[in-house]
Amino acid sequence: MANPEFYSGVLWRRVFAYAVDLVLLGVLWVVAFLLMSIAGLLSLGLLFPLIPVGLTLLPIAYHTLLIGGPRSATVGMQLFDLEVRSWTGTLPSYWQALIMTLLFYTTMSLTGFLILLVALFNQRGRTLHDYLSATVVIRRAPSVDLLIEERRA
Repeated sequence: MANPEFYSGVLWRRVFAYAVDLVLLGVLWVVAFLLMSIAGLLSLGLLFPLIPVGLTLLPIAYHTLLIGGPRSATVGMQLFDLEVRSWTGTLPSYWQALIMTLLFYTTMSLTGFLILLVALFNQRGRTLHDYLSATVVIRRAPSVDLLIEERRA
């Protein structure tokens, strides 16, 4: 909490970022379904059983690869100036991103959106899967150029 500007407005930004990610995942899901269906037809039906597996792994791969990547944020998070950090302040590893993603989908499937109420009762807007994966979602640090321009004004 030494830098409260990192947590200002994080909660509502997370909600809108996730909405953007859901739309993108929907588009990716449709494209993946079409490609896997074509592959299933070309294989005379042998690959059809893999469609549910592929569609299940798609959102897990999306979140894990983007959160564990160099920007440590999904596309929606990037649009709303958010990023994920480990509890120590470093970028999360792919393993930590995978754990965070699996915990998110597991807790969401078990409780629905009720599990997200945890974020309303702490100053950092952390959810249960943030606590369990030792991560925190913060606003992206402003660049040095922006800080210099603000001080001039």
